[in-house]
Amino acid sequence: MRVLLTGASGFVGRHLHAALEARGDTVAAIDLRGNHAVYTRDALDFFRRDNTRFELAIHAAAIVGGRASIDGSPLGVATNLALDSWYFRWLIRSGTPRAVYFSSSAAYPVALQQPGEIHRLVETDIDYDNPQLPDATYGWAKLTGERLAQYAEAEGCRVHVLRPFSGFGEDQDEAYPFPAFIRRAKERQDPFEIWGDGSSTRDWIHIDDLIGATLAAVDQGATGPINVGWGRATSFDELAALVTAEAGYRPELKHLPTAPQGVHHRVCDPKRMLDVYQPRIELEDGIRRALTA
Repeated sequence: MRVLLTGASGFVGRHLHAALEARGDTVAAIDLRGNHAVYTRDALDFFRRDNTRFELAIHAAAIVGGRASIDGSPLGVATNLALDSWYFRWLIRSGTPRAVYFSSSAAYPVALQQPGEIHRLVETDIDYDNPQLPDATYGWAKLTGERLAQYAEAEGCRVHVLRPFSGFGEDQDEAYPFPAFIRRAKERQDPFEIWGDGSSTRDWIHIDDLIGATLAAVDQGATGPINVGWGRATSFDELAALVTAEAGYRPELKHLPTAPQGVHHRVCDPKRMLDVYQPRIELEDGIRRALTA
């Protein structure tokens, strides 16, 4: 296929780029940070001005930057609203028939992610007709993008909506918790710092499985939003224990209660994803890969 890929130099984008080319697809890869394989171009400018029709478009361009960016730069993150709205307008204007929209687990109501018993988030927990407060401007942008995807579908473009949970991998930017933990373990830091009290949980999904689930959803024509995660709740204390045990030491854990930490529990129900894709790389395997990378 002829595929447009935005955000092709980012964590998700560069892995998608490699996977698409390995399949034999012809990829037009764009990113503000270009390289020898990626055109240096602003996706927002492209969506506003270009009318090229592709067989598939995958929109991975976004401003994220980890929890500190989400909490500390809400207006910057809100730029995603412009990116996404022009993406959907471009899809219809260009006549591109199929598309991928990366939403996020941040689109889910924060009321369902509080301390106490873990609520495994299911796709129907988001009610478009009666939306509840999502996680910060990043969550609002993604929730709005999902609604815009429905409008694009009504205009004739098939949009696959993915809701990734905590993606991780060996080459992820250190603004995210997993690579920060890996660096601390490689340096054998003791005490080992953890933002928050260590009890909040996340659902970790390796980048290879995130890419695999995305392409499987496209290939199988999967409908409706799809969670991308294992459904396994791992606290930050547990993650630190796994990482440091694999690194061969047992440090004191130093909690930073005033640091940005987001919602308490964020864990998915993966049943819809499992209908199209079975994840392969468990958290422990991903930790071993990262420590030896």
